[in-house]
Amino acid sequence: MNDAVLYETDGGIVTLTLNRPEKRNPISERDVVEGLVAALGRVQADESVRAVILTGAGSAFSSGGDLRAMEAALDERTRNPTSTIAYYTDGIQRIPLAFEALDVPVIAAVNGPAIGAGTDLACMCDLRIAAEEARFAESFVKIGIIPGDGGAWLLPRIVGWSKACEMAFTGDILSAEEALACGLVSKVVPGPELMDAARKLAGRIAVNPPLAVRATKRLLREGRFARLDTLLQLSASAQAIAHTTAEHREALAKALAPRPKR
Repeated sequence: MNDAVLYETDGGIVTLTLNRPEKRNPISERDVVEGLVAALGRVQADESVRAVILTGAGSAFSSGGDLRAMEAALDERTRNPTSTIAYYTDGIQRIPLAFEALDVPVIAAVNGPAIGAGTDLACMCDLRIAAEEARFAESFVKIGIIPGDGGAWLLPRIVGWSKACEMAFTGDILSAEEALACGLVSKVVPGPELMDAARKLAGRIAVNPPLAVRATKRLLREGRFARLDTLLQLSASAQAIAHTTAEHREALAKALAPRPKR
Protein backbone atom coordinates (compact mmCIF):
# COMPACT_ATOMS: atom_id res chain seq x y z
CA MET A 1 0.00 0.00 0.00
CA ASN A 2 1.08 3.62 -0.55
CA ASP A 3 -0.35 7.09 -0.09
CA ALA A 4 -1.49 7.31 -3.72
CA VAL A 5 -4.64 5.41 -2.71
CA LEU A 6 -6.10 5.90 0.76
CA TYR A 7 -7.81 2.92 2.44
CA GLU A 8 -10.39 3.56 5.14
CA THR A 9 -12.81 1.08 6.68
CA ASP A 10 -15.94 1.66 8.74
CA GLY A 11 -18.39 -1.07 9.69
CA GLY A 12 -17.57 -3.37 6.78
CA ILE A 13 -17.57 -0.56 4.21
CA VAL A 14 -14.20 0.36 2.70
CA THR A 15 -13.60 3.76 1.12
CA LEU A 16 -10.75 3.99 -1.39
CA THR A 17 -9.67 7.51 -2.31
CA LEU A 18 -7.39 8.36 -5.22
CA ASN A 19 -4.97 10.72 -3.53
CA ARG A 20 -3.14 12.73 -6.17
CA PRO A 21 -5.37 15.86 -6.18
CA GLU A 22 -2.55 18.13 -7.38
CA LYS A 23 -2.55 16.11 -10.65
CA ARG A 24 -6.33 15.51 -10.63
CA ASN A 25 -5.86 11.86 -9.71
CA PRO A 26 -4.41 10.23 -12.85
CA ILE A 27 -4.30 6.44 -12.72
CA SER A 28 -1.66 5.75 -15.34
CA GLU A 29 1.46 5.95 -13.20
CA ARG A 30 3.09 3.19 -11.17
CA ASP A 31 2.27 4.36 -7.64
CA VAL A 32 -1.45 4.60 -8.34
CA VAL A 33 -1.53 1.28 -10.18
CA GLU A 34 0.27 -0.44 -7.32
CA GLY A 35 -1.93 1.29 -4.75
CA LEU A 36 -5.21 0.34 -6.42
CA VAL A 37 -4.20 -3.25 -7.14
CA ALA A 38 -2.99 -3.72 -3.55
CA ALA A 39 -6.13 -2.14 -2.11
CA LEU A 40 -8.46 -4.33 -4.18
CA GLY A 41 -6.47 -7.43 -3.24
CA ARG A 42 -6.76 -6.47 0.41
CA VAL A 43 -10.54 -6.07 0.06
CA GLN A 44 -10.90 -9.45 -1.64
CA ALA A 45 -8.96 -11.19 1.13
CA ASP A 46 -10.96 -9.58 3.96
CA GLU A 47 -14.23 -11.45 4.55
CA SER A 48 -15.50 -8.67 6.81
CA VAL A 49 -15.74 -6.20 3.90
CA ARG A 50 -19.30 -5.88 2.59
CA ALA A 51 -18.98 -3.03 0.07
CA VAL A 52 -16.43 -0.58 -1.36
CA ILE A 53 -16.72 3.10 -2.30
CA LEU A 54 -14.17 4.55 -4.73
CA THR A 55 -13.77 8.31 -5.03
CA GLY A 56 -11.16 10.98 -5.72
CA ALA A 57 -9.48 13.53 -3.47
CA GLY A 58 -9.93 17.18 -4.40
CA SER A 59 -12.15 18.42 -7.20
CA ALA A 60 -11.65 15.56 -9.71
CA PHE A 61 -12.54 11.88 -9.69
CA SER A 62 -9.73 11.06 -12.13
CA SER A 63 -8.12 12.81 -15.08
CA GLY A 64 -7.19 9.40 -16.50
CA GLY A 65 -3.67 9.54 -17.92
CA ASP A 66 -0.90 11.87 -16.83
CA LEU A 67 -0.44 13.93 -20.02
CA ARG A 68 2.85 15.46 -18.94
CA ALA A 69 4.30 12.01 -18.26
CA MET A 70 2.95 10.93 -21.66
CA GLU A 71 4.69 13.87 -23.33
CA ALA A 72 7.97 13.10 -21.56
CA ALA A 73 7.85 9.50 -22.86
CA LEU A 74 7.11 10.40 -26.51
CA ASP A 75 10.63 10.01 -27.87
CA GLU A 76 11.27 6.72 -26.05
CA ARG A 77 7.96 5.25 -27.23
CA THR A 78 8.71 6.31 -30.80
CA ARG A 79 12.13 4.64 -30.67
CA ASN A 80 10.86 1.53 -28.92
CA PRO A 81 7.13 0.87 -29.45
CA THR A 82 7.31 -2.47 -27.63
CA SER A 83 8.08 -0.59 -24.42
CA THR A 84 4.56 0.85 -24.62
CA ILE A 85 3.09 -2.66 -24.67
CA ALA A 86 4.93 -3.48 -21.44
CA TYR A 87 3.94 -0.12 -19.96
CA TYR A 88 0.26 -0.99 -20.40
CA THR A 89 0.30 -4.71 -19.58
CA ASP A 90 2.51 -4.25 -16.52
CA GLY A 91 0.78 -1.00 -15.55
CA ILE A 92 -2.73 0.36 -16.01
CA GLN A 93 -4.17 -2.86 -17.47
CA ARG A 94 -3.63 -4.54 -14.11
CA ILE A 95 -6.38 -2.32 -12.69
CA PRO A 96 -9.37 -3.71 -14.66
CA LEU A 97 -8.09 -7.24 -14.03
CA ALA A 98 -7.99 -6.52 -10.29
CA PHE A 99 -11.56 -5.22 -10.43
CA GLU A 100 -12.62 -8.28 -12.41
CA ALA A 101 -11.21 -10.56 -9.70
CA LEU A 102 -13.07 -8.73 -6.92
CA ASP A 103 -16.25 -10.30 -5.53
CA VAL A 104 -17.20 -7.36 -3.29
CA PRO A 105 -19.53 -4.75 -4.86
CA VAL A 106 -17.84 -1.44 -5.69
CA ILE A 107 -19.59 1.94 -5.90
CA ALA A 108 -17.91 4.75 -7.83
CA ALA A 109 -18.70 8.07 -6.11
CA VAL A 110 -17.78 10.36 -9.00
CA ASN A 111 -17.09 13.68 -7.33
CA GLY A 112 -15.85 15.62 -10.38
CA PRO A 113 -14.42 15.13 -13.86
CA ALA A 114 -13.78 11.52 -14.90
CA ILE A 115 -11.88 11.89 -18.14
CA GLY A 116 -10.48 9.21 -20.47
CA ALA A 117 -9.21 6.42 -18.23
CA GLY A 118 -11.12 8.15 -15.44
CA THR A 119 -14.39 7.30 -17.17
CA ASP A 120 -13.14 3.77 -17.70
CA LEU A 121 -12.20 3.50 -14.02
CA ALA A 122 -15.77 4.42 -13.09
CA CYS A 123 -16.95 1.75 -15.52
CA MET A 124 -14.80 -0.85 -13.75
CA CYS A 125 -17.01 -0.33 -10.69
CA ASP A 126 -20.36 -2.09 -10.35
CA LEU A 127 -22.45 0.99 -9.55
CA ARG A 128 -21.87 4.65 -10.25
CA ILE A 129 -23.38 7.72 -8.62
CA ALA A 130 -22.29 11.21 -9.56
CA ALA A 131 -22.12 14.67 -8.08
CA GLU A 132 -23.74 17.40 -10.15
CA GLU A 133 -20.20 18.64 -10.92
CA ALA A 134 -19.14 15.31 -12.45
CA ARG A 135 -18.18 15.14 -16.11
CA PHE A 136 -17.42 12.10 -18.25
CA ALA A 137 -15.51 11.70 -21.51
CA GLU A 138 -14.15 8.71 -23.43
CA SER A 139 -11.71 11.22 -24.83
CA PHE A 140 -8.71 9.19 -26.02
CA VAL A 141 -9.25 10.22 -29.65
CA LYS A 142 -8.80 13.85 -28.65
CA ILE A 143 -5.11 13.17 -28.08
CA GLY A 144 -4.71 10.66 -30.90
CA ILE A 145 -4.70 7.41 -28.92
CA ILE A 146 -7.15 4.62 -28.10
CA PRO A 147 -8.65 3.32 -24.83
CA GLY A 148 -5.81 1.06 -23.71
CA ASP A 149 -7.25 0.20 -20.31
CA GLY A 150 -10.26 -1.91 -21.31
CA GLY A 151 -12.67 0.93 -22.03
CA ALA A 152 -13.64 -0.57 -25.38
CA TRP A 153 -14.82 -3.68 -23.50
CA LEU A 154 -16.40 -1.92 -20.54
CA LEU A 155 -18.27 1.03 -22.01
CA PRO A 156 -20.56 -0.77 -24.52
CA ARG A 157 -21.71 -3.13 -21.76
CA ILE A 158 -22.92 -0.16 -19.72
CA VAL A 159 -24.29 2.39 -22.19
CA GLY A 160 -24.90 0.19 -25.25
CA TRP A 161 -23.09 -0.02 -28.58
CA SER A 162 -24.37 3.15 -30.21
CA LYS A 163 -23.76 5.46 -27.26
CA ALA A 164 -20.34 3.92 -26.63
CA CYS A 165 -19.42 4.56 -30.27
CA GLU A 166 -20.62 8.15 -30.03
CA MET A 167 -18.57 8.76 -26.89
CA ALA A 168 -15.44 7.02 -28.18
CA PHE A 169 -15.48 8.48 -31.72
CA THR A 170 -16.20 12.08 -30.69
CA GLY A 171 -14.50 12.28 -27.30
CA ASP A 172 -17.26 14.66 -26.25
CA ILE A 173 -17.81 15.53 -22.60
CA LEU A 174 -21.05 14.39 -20.92
CA SER A 175 -22.57 16.25 -18.02
CA ALA A 176 -23.74 14.32 -14.98
CA GLU A 177 -27.35 14.57 -16.21
CA GLU A 178 -26.38 13.28 -19.66
CA ALA A 179 -24.54 10.40 -17.99
CA LEU A 180 -27.70 9.63 -16.03
CA ALA A 181 -29.82 9.69 -19.17
CA CYS A 182 -27.66 7.09 -20.94
CA GLY A 183 -27.29 4.81 -17.93
CA LEU A 184 -23.63 5.54 -17.30
CA VAL A 185 -24.60 6.50 -13.73
CA SER A 186 -27.67 5.54 -11.74
CA LYS A 187 -28.04 8.67 -9.62
CA VAL A 188 -26.96 12.32 -9.55
CA VAL A 189 -26.84 14.28 -6.30
CA PRO A 190 -25.53 17.68 -5.17
CA GLY A 191 -21.80 17.53 -4.54
CA PRO A 192 -21.97 17.93 -0.73
CA GLU A 193 -24.38 14.98 -0.57
CA LEU A 194 -22.33 12.58 -2.71
CA MET A 195 -20.47 10.62 -0.04
CA ASP A 196 -23.55 10.35 2.16
CA ALA A 197 -25.47 8.97 -0.80
CA ALA A 198 -22.66 6.51 -1.54
CA ARG A 199 -22.54 5.35 2.09
CA LYS A 200 -26.31 4.89 2.18
CA LEU A 201 -26.15 2.76 -0.96
CA ALA A 202 -23.22 0.79 0.46
CA GLY A 203 -25.19 0.32 3.66
CA ARG A 204 -28.16 -1.10 1.75
CA ILE A 205 -25.76 -3.67 0.28
CA ALA A 206 -23.90 -4.32 3.53
CA VAL A 207 -27.01 -5.37 5.49
CA ASN A 208 -27.43 -8.42 3.26
CA PRO A 209 -25.69 -11.77 3.86
CA PRO A 210 -22.14 -11.20 2.54
CA LEU A 211 -21.51 -14.65 1.06
CA ALA A 212 -24.72 -14.37 -0.96
CA VAL A 213 -23.77 -10.89 -2.18
CA ARG A 214 -20.31 -12.04 -3.31
CA ALA A 215 -21.73 -15.12 -5.04
CA THR A 216 -24.40 -13.00 -6.75
CA LYS A 217 -21.73 -10.65 -8.10
CA ARG A 218 -19.77 -13.63 -9.45
CA LEU A 219 -22.87 -14.88 -11.27
CA LEU A 220 -23.71 -11.45 -12.69
CA ARG A 221 -20.12 -11.15 -13.91
CA GLU A 222 -20.20 -14.57 -15.59
CA GLY A 223 -23.62 -13.82 -17.07
CA ARG A 224 -22.13 -11.13 -19.30
CA PHE A 225 -20.75 -13.78 -21.64
CA ALA A 226 -22.02 -17.22 -20.53
CA ARG A 227 -24.79 -19.13 -22.33
CA LEU A 228 -28.01 -19.46 -20.37
CA ASP A 229 -27.60 -23.21 -19.81
CA THR A 230 -24.05 -22.67 -18.54
CA LEU A 231 -25.12 -19.90 -16.18
CA LEU A 232 -28.00 -22.01 -14.87
CA GLN A 233 -25.57 -24.79 -14.01
CA LEU A 234 -23.24 -22.34 -12.27
CA SER A 235 -26.24 -20.93 -10.41
CA ALA A 236 -27.34 -24.40 -9.27
CA SER A 237 -23.84 -25.13 -7.94
CA ALA A 238 -23.62 -21.79 -6.14
CA GLN A 239 -27.11 -22.29 -4.73
CA ALA A 240 -26.16 -25.72 -3.37
CA ILE A 241 -23.48 -24.01 -1.30
CA ALA A 242 -25.69 -21.05 -0.32
CA HIS A 243 -28.33 -23.37 1.15
CA THR A 244 -25.74 -24.80 3.57
CA THR A 245 -24.59 -21.49 5.07
CA ALA A 246 -25.35 -20.17 8.52
CA GLU A 247 -26.23 -16.80 7.00
CA HIS A 248 -29.00 -18.44 4.92
CA ARG A 249 -30.37 -20.23 7.99
CA GLU A 250 -30.37 -17.02 10.02
CA ALA A 251 -31.91 -14.90 7.25
CA LEU A 252 -34.62 -17.49 6.62
CA ALA A 253 -35.51 -17.62 10.31
CA LYS A 254 -35.71 -13.84 10.43
CA ALA A 255 -37.95 -13.73 7.35
CA LEU A 256 -40.32 -16.33 8.85
CA ALA A 257 -40.43 -14.85 12.35
CA PRO A 258 -43.87 -13.54 13.39
CA ARG A 259 -44.17 -9.81 12.85
CA PRO A 260 -45.41 -7.69 15.72
CA LYS A 261 -48.99 -6.56 15.31
CA ARG A 262 -49.56 -2.85 14.79
